[in-house]
Amino acid sequence: MKLVKSLYFQIICAVLLGVVVGHFWAQQAVALKPLGDAFIKLIKMMIAPVVFCTIVTGIAGMTDKRSLGRLMSKTLLLFLILTVISLMIGLAAVYLLRPGVGMNIDPSTLSTAGLSQYTASAAKLSVVDFFMHIIPDTFVGAFSKGEVLPVLFIAVLSGFALSSMGEKGKPVLHVLESASGMVFRIFGYLMRFAPVGAFGALAFTVGQYGVTSLGSLAKLIGTLYIACAFFVLVVLGGLCRAHGFSLWKLLRYLREEFLVVLGTSSTEPVMPRMLEKLEALGCKKGVVGLVLPTGYSFNLDGTAIYLSLAAIFIAQACNIDLTLGQTVTMLAIMLLSSKGAAGVTGSGFVALASTLTVIHDIPLAGLALLIGIDRFMSEARALTSLASNAVATVVISLSENACERQTLLRALDRGAALPSPALAEQSQWSAPPRQIG
Repeated sequence: MKLVKSLYFQIICAVLLGVVVGHFWAQQAVALKPLGDAFIKLIKMMIAPVVFCTIVTGIAGMTDKRSLGRLMSKTLLLFLILTVISLMIGLAAVYLLRPGVGMNIDPSTLSTAGLSQYTASAAKLSVVDFFMHIIPDTFVGAFSKGEVLPVLFIAVLSGFALSSMGEKGKPVLHVLESASGMVFRIFGYLMRFAPVGAFGALAFTVGQYGVTSLGSLAKLIGTLYIACAFFVLVVLGGLCRAHGFSLWKLLRYLREEFLVVLGTSSTEPVMPRMLEKLEALGCKKGVVGLVLPTGYSFNLDGTAIYLSLAAIFIAQACNIDLTLGQTVTMLAIMLLSSKGAAGVTGSGFVALASTLTVIHDIPLAGLALLIGIDRFMSEARALTSLASNAVATVVISLSENACERQTLLRALDRGAALPSPALAEQSQWSAPPRQIG
């Protein structure tokens, strides 16, 4: 009975049911798309208040404010290193497995219908525009669109302001702490619908594109999944071992979140719950509140792998040989475009379009080869990026002595969070993962 009530079990059943319905009742499954879209919208409306309350209360509660600059510098440096490694892994995988060789595609014969929405978004992704976008038009405007970076910017300023006010800022801080409890309680209610959202999203994907449509480009999809698995197991696994904790245990601990991402192809629905569960591991609230939301925009490693892999695939399919200089230039542009696409629908595909628009060495029309299967590759991108941000948050917390190592190891050994007020509230509707199986 406990197994049936657990969120983990419910999402697994929903994912499997979505695949079955999408395959055997494709027409009806396509009509289920609003279920997935509605769930994502419900969660996205909570992201801005969750991030704001978490970061403001976290910074205001930090005793050493001077460490914040060191924390952000260390975080961005780690994100930069991980992104470069991701790009190189994607490049190595596509050159080793050569999924596009032998296709002999003439770019002039490719239909560009359906690409306009992506190329239009790509045209807006300049570096200057990206950084200007961090600054909202108004204080309240930062919350209206639900985007992470403007809210993060406002939250950091507010946290420092409250901290500098001393006793006068305490009443406002108490209000925000109460508000934080309220928004997490609301989020707990909304997560009850995670199985419904995962079912609708996956049923639509399989019904719209069909499992059989994967055949012609199966080698490309397989190459991406192999590259992502290598990054997670080798790079992230090595990072975890170097800091004294197990990658496998961390992935097990976050298995419910990974299932939600698998079903929805988006990491956004699990951000509030990730903030809770990483804090429950013993990581300090202020560090988690800064590192994880920043990673959602600056540490899209799954997207980085996809960018280098997909671009070279198009070149291989069209029999285009790139020089070393062209390849290095392409990677440098991807280092920026992978960040600039954060928060854009279909961010991986938009970032690829942005890159090809700039370098001109690979035909933009080659995107037509990918548009039909991009949804099936977006799961790999999202899962990889989520794993990377989870590992990075724990690693940064440990390096800053902002994580209780014994609490971390005990929680990972148990496969569940140690008791915490936020997670305890959700236990009314979701059994702890350790009770599964």
